Amino acid sequence: MNPLEVSGLTKKYPSFLLDDVSFQVRPGEIMGFIGRNGAGKTTTLKCLTDMVHPDKGEVCFFGMPFSGNQRAVKQRIGFVSGAVDFYMRKKLSAITDVTRRFYENWDEAAYRRWMERFSLDERKTPAALSQGMKIKYCLALALSHRAELLILDEPTSGLDPVSRSDLLENFLMLAKEGVSILFSTHITSDLERCAHRIAYIRSGRIQAVCKTEEFAGEYRLVSLPETPQDGPVKAALIGPRLEKTGLSALVRREDAQRLGLPCVPCDLENAMIHLEKEA
Repeated sequence: MNPLEVSGLTKKYPSFLLDDVSFQVRPGEIMGFIGRNGAGKTTTLKCLTDMVHPDKGEVCFFGMPFSGNQRAVKQRIGFVSGAVDFYMRKKLSAITDVTRRFYENWDEAAYRRWMERFSLDERKTPAALSQGMKIKYCLALALSHRAELLILDEPTSGLDPVSRSDLLENFLMLAKEGVSILFSTHITSDLERCAHRIAYIRSGRIQAVCKTEEFAGEYRLVSLPETPQDGPVKAALIGPRLEKTGLSALVRREDAQRLGLPCVPCDLENAMIHLEKEA
């Protein structure tokens, strides 16, 4: 049974349409959710837990529709946003004391382990924590009620490289323990390190759901000194962009071979950059 199944999710605003979004998150899977600013990532994540009410579509957690099963679902999931907001002058111990009352499966021993693992001091206040430590505290709270699915909106945003690396290592460890993770990010190198699959959203529509390596593996990156005049070569270029030494573009792997173009393997960041340019 999948921890999360999203089918036909739709939300209409005057200037934006989240259109027929569908994907699944599997047990013990890390799924990255990517797209440029305004593509619909945050709207989608908020629709999952009814923070934004969708116009159409169905969201099921652990085989249960969220509608009508909110209490049972919320006992089994954790939601963490990069924009962490607490009572900044309250001690962490006081915040935890309030939080633990909401969860039937609160595990005090697990909470203590996560606080120790993240080097968090309950005597401190959120105002005394770095952004990375605030996010780690949110994760400690989510994992202390034995969350089976984490939904994370830009959890690594604003973190220094060392904190990001530590957080991704914890994600991988959690996945091995059976926790599923859905997280949005602009930092595509994070996904290449830890995500099993990605969902790519553009202008409110899902464009691809696939293994992380497959998304970029379909393309090759070409660097050329100038815009080609050759018709077939020019037609094969996807999302050409100006560079200091000429231009770069994507080509499909089979086109690169067919046309004999000089190319290198494409990473996730370049795939997204050029595909957005093409759009």
